[in-house]
Amino acid sequence: MEEEIELIDIEEELPLLVLRGLVVFPHMVIPLLVGRDKSVEALEEAMVEDRLIFLAAQKDEKIEEPELEEIYPMGTIAKVKQLVKLPDGTIKILIEGLMRAKIEDFIQTEPYFRVKIEELDAAEEKTQETEALMRTLINEFEEYVKLNKKLPPETMMTVVNVEDPGRLVDIMVSHMSLKVEQEQEILTAVAYQDRLEKLCKILREEIEVLKIENKISSKVRNQVEKRQKEYYLKEQLKAIKKELGKDDEFSDEVEEYKAKIEEAELPEEVEEKAIKEAERLAQMPPMASEGVVVRNYLDCILDLPWNEKSDDRLVLDEAEEILERDHYALEDVKERILEYLAVQKLTSEMKSPILCLVGPPGVGKTSLGKSIAEAIGREFVRLSLGGVRDEAEIRGHRRTYVGSRPGRIINAVRDAGTKNPLFLLDEVDKISSDFRGDPASALLEVLDPEQNDQFTDHYLEMPFDLSEVIFITTANVSHTIPRPLLDRMEVIEIAGYTEEEKVEIAKRHLLTKQIENHGLAEEQIQLSDNALRKIIRNYTREAGVRNLERKLANVCRKVAKEVVKGKETMSRITIQNVDKYLGIEEYRYGEINEKPYTGVATGLAWTDTGGNILKIEVSIVAGKGKLLLTGKLGEVMKESAQAALSYARSKVEELDLEEDFYEKYDVHVHVPKGAIPKDGPSAGITIAIAIISALTEQPVSEEVAMTGEITLRGRVLPVGGIKSKVLAAHRSEVKRVIIPQENEKHLEEIPKEIRRELDFKLVEHMDEVLAAALLEEE
Repeated sequence: MEEEIELIDIEEELPLLVLRGLVVFPHMVIPLLVGRDKSVEALEEAMVEDRLIFLAAQKDEKIEEPELEEIYPMGTIAKVKQLVKLPDGTIKILIEGLMRAKIEDFIQTEPYFRVKIEELDAAEEKTQETEALMRTLINEFEEYVKLNKKLPPETMMTVVNVEDPGRLVDIMVSHMSLKVEQEQEILTAVAYQDRLEKLCKILREEIEVLKIENKISSKVRNQVEKRQKEYYLKEQLKAIKKELGKDDEFSDEVEEYKAKIEEAELPEEVEEKAIKEAERLAQMPPMASEGVVVRNYLDCILDLPWNEKSDDRLVLDEAEEILERDHYALEDVKERILEYLAVQKLTSEMKSPILCLVGPPGVGKTSLGKSIAEAIGREFVRLSLGGVRDEAEIRGHRRTYVGSRPGRIINAVRDAGTKNPLFLLDEVDKISSDFRGDPASALLEVLDPEQNDQFTDHYLEMPFDLSEVIFITTANVSHTIPRPLLDRMEVIEIAGYTEEEKVEIAKRHLLTKQIENHGLAEEQIQLSDNALRKIIRNYTREAGVRNLERKLANVCRKVAKEVVKGKETMSRITIQNVDKYLGIEEYRYGEINEKPYTGVATGLAWTDTGGNILKIEVSIVAGKGKLLLTGKLGEVMKESAQAALSYARSKVEELDLEEDFYEKYDVHVHVPKGAIPKDGPSAGITIAIAIISALTEQPVSEEVAMTGEITLRGRVLPVGGIKSKVLAAHRSEVKRVIIPQENEKHLEEIPKEIRRELDFKLVEHMDEVLAAALLEEE
């Protein structure tokens, strides 16, 4: 070594071998592969001289031919111990690092690098501080070796007995896997203390990284071992079941359920319950009846849209266009629905009210629900509640038997595929109850925005969030809806259509639909407006348009028959030939009396199918003062008749009646169409007028119809259904309508064209009714 160092001292110029991704330290023996042309030339020159060569690393190992500035100035003088030429032209050498040196100058760059160097390994005394750093470094290195699985424990033997601080650092670095920059930093440090401190810092960082790596590795190893253990146990279990004669397909089914549960991203509580049920299934015999219950339950959970939602795409103008397209008239109803949708668009957190569309059959309640769903882009689900009398229909059946199933609400959500559909609860007024429970009470939780985010179905036994569902209910009447349920809903009244509105609806919607349904073309049938009016007046009697649609279907069937028989000309249906297609007239338009009658008054009634006129007849016969009531009257209507008679008796002198007429005569009140039940207080003033007309023998005007409740003192109280009643009066060609003064505000609901054709008399007392309805004796 001394001879070699002496030679170096003499020859300060050496060929340069540039290393890629590697730093060689003194006292380090390492094999290298040399392939670059300049490196091969430098190596051959070194072998010609004295086998000495200078090694320096390049800064960026990706560069194929580094420039001078790309080479670190600090490097190591090394001696080539062995050289072997490989068949592919590369050279494999074994070198030994001797000492640090620094490039002073580049003497030549072609055909190889040759540099002038300065030796830097100077002798330095070892101080106590250096000794302390060496001991610390040895302890740190020992911990590093223990943590690093790539180094054998014998590595410590190479450094324990080294007393030279510089050599100790160099040997340690040669065993460590460091970045080129870190190794170069240590190589550049010449002073012992500087070198020891830098390596201590790097070693401490490497130890921390190794601890983290070992922790991660241990965690992964434990997971792998756990899975291997589970796999081994499952294979054993399969073998045991096979020996016992159990089916492997059943085990695969359970595993399939578990895999589906993990993939479904269910809420935590739901996932735990589902996994528990799947494990229960695994413990059951494959053909056990209880297994069917568990399978159905798991299928139900997996089918439910716990996280699936449809995105609302509400544009108010488009919603208005859809409502106008699907429904003619109903302006107030459409306006209220647009307000409702506008609020839905502005805030998603507001608890939306439950709309209840109340109106007679055939006015478009269900189709309004469909239009709303289309307008906001939600799935539409219709549930008919008519005749539902079992609470389990709403809340589901408990899982105590094979046929148990969830309630209609959960089933509908599952069918919709999203957790925020639009539910139309149809015929909510026709729910009934019996010994099986009260479905209306079960609906209280469903329709309460404050509670339905935790709706619990008996079958699921877990809460399901219904707060994002839009609920719309429909009913023919509101008084049969249970009061607590009605309290949770906002009622929108739909009274019915006028004659002109029905004509427009028939032309825009019904006739086109029926022509298409019956395979006809537009040029094969023509229906005049007057023919439509005749169909409306003489063949239908309803507030909606359902029967009108049926009559138009009858006409289309007759035309279809004519077409099939070979008719090539257009079928024109006019007012003269309507009866050819629909037969004899079913109703007489305008049922008012042709002339005034004594004891006969025309009242206005409201039924589930809309408004209607009501004839009330009174006959005074010899008797003992009895009040006879016929025509299938309800209790309230009977009481109204008694109140009317009592009022008449209180007006004996003013009406110029016999003082004892109630002792000598019986008063018989009859309402025709006796098979139809009739009830309510609104016929009070009509009965009173009919009784007074019969007693005084003054006829009642044939052009007058009336409605209002009467008291014993003759006051006229307000009643409901004014719009429907007025529409019925208009259909019957009534000229004057008597209504209570307090119902004046309801006249705003009546179309202007109808208000212009009728004369309204607002009354507060029976005296005003008498003056307006009775004719003077001639």
